[in-house]
Amino acid sequence: MAALLTELAADTIIPATARAMFERMGAYIDVLDQQIEAVNEELTELHKTNPVSQLLAAIPGVGPLGAITMALTVQPEHFKSGRHFAVWLGLTPQEQSTGGKQRLGKISKAGNKRLRQLLFVGAMSVIRFARPGSKSALAWLLQLLERKPRKLAAVALANKMARVIWAMMARGEAYRRQPVTA
Repeated sequence: MAALLTELAADTIIPATARAMFERMGAYIDVLDQQIEAVNEELTELHKTNPVSQLLAAIPGVGPLGAITMALTVQPEHFKSGRHFAVWLGLTPQEQSTGGKQRLGKISKAGNKRLRQLLFVGAMSVIRFARPGSKSALAWLLQLLERKPRKLAAVALANKMARVIWAMMARGEAYRRQPVTA
């Protein structure tokens, strides 16, 4: 925005009133940037002081923001299992079955949209770096990426991440990385 404002100040074709409005918008954006930075610092401090958030941040694809959001929002005792938690988040397919033939549709998108988005974005970041020769790539994820589109694989990984998050929160255990099979 600063580069745009300096270019606008040098431009004589733009009317002075329009230039003044752009300067006001630029000042407003600067204030918003400062407020966002302050909130990010607060969330980082919360993450550092919350032991559950520290545990959850060890999961690949779950960063400090996702970890503190999960730790402050989710109460694992409200769910019987990780599967129920994933259903609550809307990370499972809707069933459209008839006549004994099972058909799975799109994800239900039930539950907390923000938590679902955080898990999906985290899953996309894991998929972005998933390569056949990498040490961190899970075999089932690589096989899924060969057969299915990336976003569908991201939803499957987000579902798995949700189940892991529930298990860690319910039992208070640390993350155990799955062994990589070649």
